[in-house]
Amino acid sequence: MAFFDEARKTYVAANAGTLYWVLQRPVLGGGFLNTKQNSLTLKDYGGQDGMRGPDYTYGWIQGRGLEALVGHAGFFERELPPLAEKLDAAGRRLYDVLAALQMSDGHAYFCYDRAMDAIYADGTNRILAQEKPALIYSYSDAFVAKGLVAAASRYSLPALADHLAYFDRVIAAIESGHFQIDERRPLSLDSLADQADDFGPRMILLGAAGMLKRFGHTAHLAFADRFIAHVIDRHFDPATGLLRNVPGEDLCNVGHGIEFAGFAFDYLDDNADPALIEILERIVISSFDKGFVEPGIALTVSIANGQAQSPYCPWWSLPETIRAAALAHMRTGSAGSLRVWNAAHAAFFERYWRGTPPIAYQTMTRDGPVDFVPATPDLDPGYHTGLSLLAAIHAADCLQPTTRNSG
Repeated sequence: MAFFDEARKTYVAANAGTLYWVLQRPVLGGGFLNTKQNSLTLKDYGGQDGMRGPDYTYGWIQGRGLEALVGHAGFFERELPPLAEKLDAAGRRLYDVLAALQMSDGHAYFCYDRAMDAIYADGTNRILAQEKPALIYSYSDAFVAKGLVAAASRYSLPALADHLAYFDRVIAAIESGHFQIDERRPLSLDSLADQADDFGPRMILLGAAGMLKRFGHTAHLAFADRFIAHVIDRHFDPATGLLRNVPGEDLCNVGHGIEFAGFAFDYLDDNADPALIEILERIVISSFDKGFVEPGIALTVSIANGQAQSPYCPWWSLPETIRAAALAHMRTGSAGSLRVWNAAHAAFFERYWRGTPPIAYQTMTRDGPVDFVPATPDLDPGYHTGLSLLAAIHAADCLQPTTRNSG
C-alpha cells in the first residue's frame, strides 16, 4: 500500500532532520541537550526568558532525550550509520552527566537551576528549593530511569544493574502510593495525601516495557501486565471506549489514553488476549474520534457529553496516535485503525510540522499556533515525536516488507 511506503519515508526524514538539528545545537552544562527554542518565533531562549532559558535544566526532558538518542541510534545504525555514530557520542555524553546527577541522591527532579540544585516554581512563579524525600518518586525519576537503562543496555555499561534497580524502585513507588504526579509543589507526604488516582504514572512506566523487552530485561517486566490490567479494570469506560483520568470522574485526557494503548501494543506479544487487543484498539479509535477537534487533539474531553474541555491542542498526542494506530493496525488490519493513522498523520504533518527547522509547533488552537507550554518549554528531543514515529516505521515495515530499506 502506497501510504505505508510514503509514511515510512516521511518518518525517517523527519526523525533524521530533528536529530541533526538537536545534535548541531550547543550542549548545556557539559552534555545536556539544548532544545530551548520558541516553536513560534524560532528564537532561542536566553537568560531574559527565565525558566524557559538556559539557566534551567529539566531533568525529565533530559531523561526523555537519552532514551530517544539510544532508540534512534539503534535504528539509524542500519539506515544512516554516520548519524548513529553521532547519536551514540551524544548519548554517552548525556548518560555521563545524567547518571552523575541522579546518583548524587538516588533521584532525578523536574527542574534544576544553574547550580544544578533541584527547584520548582509555585503558583505565583516563586522559585523554591525542592524537597528531597528519599521514598517519594516522580515522573522525572521515571523518565531518567528509562533513559539510563536504555543507555547502559546499549553501551554495556557497568551501572546497568543499579539503573534497573532504580527503575524497579519507581515501579514499587507507584504501587505503594509513593509516586507524586505534580512536581510543581513540594515532594511530600502531604502532597501525596490529596493526589488523585490518575492512570498517568502507570501509563508512562508502561512505556518502558517494550524497550526492556527488546534489551532482554525480562526479569523486570512483571509490572507491565499488572499495569495494563489495573488501568483497564479501573479507568476504562465501556460505554464510550475512553479512559477516565480518575475512576468515577468525568475528565478524559484522550492523548494519555492513546499513549497508554500504544505502549501496551508495543509490549504485548502476538499471543496476547484478543479481547484485550480489541479493547486497546477501541481506546485508540474512540479517543481520537472524540478528542480530535481541529487542528489537533484536545487536552481533555468530558466522558459524559464528549465535549472538549480545553481550547489547546498540543503536538505530542498526534505522533502518539500515529504510533498507537499503526501498531493497532499491524495487529488487527482493521479499517478503523488505518483511518485514524491516516488522519493523525495528515493533521501532524500538514498543520504542526514546520519542516524548516524540523520541529513542530508545541500547541495550537482553532486560531492557529499559540505560545502555550504544555509541560516544559524545551522542545521535544525526539521522544514523543521520534520514538512514536520509529514504532510506526516498524509497523509499516511489517505491513509492507518489500518497502523495508534494511534489517
